[in-house]
Amino acid sequence: MKRIALGLIIFLGLAFLTSVAFAQTKPVELSYSIFFPATHKHTVLAGEWAKEVEKRTQGKVKITIFPGGTLTPAPTCYDGVVKGISDLGMSVLAYTKGKFPLTEVIDLPLGYTSGAAATRLINQYFAKFKPKEFDEVKVLYLHAHGPGILHTKKAVNKLEELKGMRIRCTGTVTEIVKALGAVPLSMPMGETYDALNRGMAEGSMAPIESLEGWKWGEVVKFTTESFGSAYSTAFFVVMNQEKWNVLPADVQKTVEKINSEWGEKTGKLWDEVDKSGREFSLKLGNKIIPLSPQENQRWAAAAGPVLDDYVKRMKEKGLPGEEALKFCLEGLKKKK
Repeated sequence: MKRIALGLIIFLGLAFLTSVAFAQTKPVELSYSIFFPATHKHTVLAGEWAKEVEKRTQGKVKITIFPGGTLTPAPTCYDGVVKGISDLGMSVLAYTKGKFPLTEVIDLPLGYTSGAAATRLINQYFAKFKPKEFDEVKVLYLHAHGPGILHTKKAVNKLEELKGMRIRCTGTVTEIVKALGAVPLSMPMGETYDALNRGMAEGSMAPIESLEGWKWGEVVKFTTESFGSAYSTAFFVVMNQEKWNVLPADVQKTVEKINSEWGEKTGKLWDEVDKSGREFSLKLGNKIIPLSPQENQRWAAAAGPVLDDYVKRMKEKGLPGEEALKFCLEGLKKKK
């Protein structure tokens, strides 16, 4: 009996050790929701980030990408991460307008000139202000696109020609559209092609990459380089906080290192896809309309009240909007 008991103990001990070893080698599997189409370069770059995480954590973390909003649509992506519908997510903060009030500063018409500058700025802003509006999740990195300008079905050469036109937009950009004299139509990117194609929208505000990445070049004919009122849009890459907390410290450290690299890569990619979008549109025979410095200044002046309104709203909420706006304006000047 003693021999049987001893054998049983040894067997159970070996079984336990085997199960522990198996548990240690089994990867943490995570789902990543992204609204860009599968072929979009930002989806591709997100996939490369996932592969890099798996590689550098030596297989301890494995990430599956769900593109095209198949897991969670763009407007519900952030809340989907909070609730654990997806473990990670990338989308646009403005799709849940009002949820990230202080960070709306990034979406203002600050006269952006590049996606790299906008992306560096939003990450510097986040590091300085540490806005509590992100406390529900683990922020991996943020990014922001290149100059948000006007794309239309008919030519717009000066501010007056925009008056009354139905322009697709989202979030804070609705206020920019109003300030410029047009009629805002708020909708996500994924619905815009059809709206332009059917004539429900006469134009849209977005970076020029959208002409290729979302195929808008097929349904618009003109791009107005309205850099005086150029805005950007804040994007998030976030992770469910509980899922982040269970990752070992060494894995977290590795992921943080990759995040810092990918923030820079993503900013550069925005500029690359802007260049590609411009070339794509021109090949289709579309026309790009440059504005003179004087006309650009008129657009900037028209959009100016949007900045003032932001500061006023933040003051009412007890948030440092004036400080955030000053920080961003000064930061962009340094990058020019």
